Amino acid sequence: MNLASVAEVSAALLDLGLSFRRVQFTPDLLPADITGTYVFDRKAGEFILRRGPIFTNLLLADEINRAPPKTQSALLEAMQERQTTLEGETFLLDPPFFVIATQNPIEHEGTYPLPEAQVDRFLLKIDVGYPTLAEEVEILERRRRRRSDEARIEAVTAPEEVRALQAAVEDVHVDPAVEEYMVAIVSATRTHSQVEIGASPRGSLALLKASRAKAAIEGRDFVTPDDVKAVAGPALSHRLILKPDPWIHGVRTSSVLADVLAQVRVPKVP
Repeated sequence: MNLASVAEVSAALLDLGLSFRRVQFTPDLLPADITGTYVFDRKAGEFILRRGPIFTNLLLADEINRAPPKTQSALLEAMQERQTTLEGETFLLDPPFFVIATQNPIEHEGTYPLPEAQVDRFLLKIDVGYPTLAEEVEILERRRRRRSDEARIEAVTAPEEVRALQAAVEDVHVDPAVEEYMVAIVSATRTHSQVEIGASPRGSLALLKASRAKAAIEGRDFVTPDDVKAVAGPALSHRLILKPDPWIHGVRTSSVLADVLAQVRVPKVP
């Protein structure tokens, strides 16, 4: 749920050829500012729909925790159902549709924690952190060679090709033993001594989706237990709610997941 910068996100979207909208979340942002609303057209003498930024392929919710829960909840239907409802009328969103959100990790005044139901709808949570020394040097070298702050990237695909790639992931084979391994990991988070609330079934689905995508990216048409392990952190860490005492003593979901992965038996897949 954290990204390095808005500029990097924009560049990635241009590279995929997808439409992109960014919303800067603020305390006075209203749900209608995201979904859109009907406004009265005096010339036409009727109400017309003014579509909000949610009508796009990829929506960046920048500093999402700055808006109150009521405004954050405007994204729930779109994230789960790929549609939005305005004045009782349902509008389907054009596929592919993604929501990427960033959180302000430093300031706490004027921020609101995301509702658990909304957090659960994010497929992955990625903590970017600072770049390594070599990566930061490369950032400077790229900027120097570019001779401009703006990065110009040509589109290499289009929405229909992205949809085809999504469909191709469905052909990646998952052995029943690997599926049971995914469920066993999620189930173990629910019974862990330091966890108040474990991952929901959306966690199992997230492991399935992310591990298949990882296998496809690596040129394989099957998922291995190592794929599941590799995506378990980003797919599950934000779905766990720890008990107060472990949290106070510095325990974090990453260490709990590492403990779970060490305890759950890894299946032997032919």
